[in-house]
Amino acid sequence: MYPIDKPVSPLRRRFLIQSGTLLAAAPLIASMPHVILLGDSIFDNASYTGGKPAVIDQVKNNLPAGWKVTLLAVDGATTEGIPAQLARLPADATHLVLSVGGNNALMRQEILDKPVRSSAEAFTLFARTVQEFEAAYRKAIAACMKPSLPLVICTIYNGRFPDPAYQQRVNVAIAGFDDAIIRVGVEKQLKTIELRQICTSPEDYANPIEPSSVGGEKIARAIVKAVTEPVGTRRGAQVVAG
Repeated sequence: MYPIDKPVSPLRRRFLIQSGTLLAAAPLIASMPHVILLGDSIFDNASYTGGKPAVIDQVKNNLPAGWKVTLLAVDGATTEGIPAQLARLPADATHLVLSVGGNNALMRQEILDKPVRSSAEAFTLFARTVQEFEAAYRKAIAACMKPSLPLVICTIYNGRFPDPAYQQRVNVAIAGFDDAIIRVGVEKQLKTIELRQICTSPEDYANPIEPSSVGGEKIARAIVKAVTEPVGTRRGAQVVAG
């Protein structure tokens, strides 16, 4: 300590002032919300927007001042790729948003046209497919919950296929996958974004399975709503539909 009658040098005074400023700013820096987008091309859709804003840009534009967002989602990712994305999680992350499962469903799309001898065989085949997905999805959710950060999940939307009969089969199949997602969300008390009720118009899609900039804007607004609004008082999943 300096004696009270000994003047403090200008260099030490500057150091003390700067140190105090940094210490005062530390809580503010630490408390800045940082949203992380995990999953597949529902979030990583820049390749499909024709140069228009992608979901990551639209989330940035809609978040409150002082919030930031990072894209870790990768086009084409499945549930198995989520741990690798989480390995890149920034140290200051405060919120996680996950949209995954669509590519898992695409990898099993052959069941939509598979010949079967009876409806019982069809239901059994589909039930096994959904069970396999649920097991994989639960592993992805377990990985997302390890950092102990608020987690928001998304259902799989129905897409926009040109053949009405095929679209109908897709809708039925996706319902099974989404049932698994929603049940996990209820069990873990996770807020859930219901993409089937958000991307409902042809212009929401850049192709049958990818979100356009128009659809991305709707998704971005739902993300911002999910992470900024308080969780409801009721137990179970709180659904965000737009």
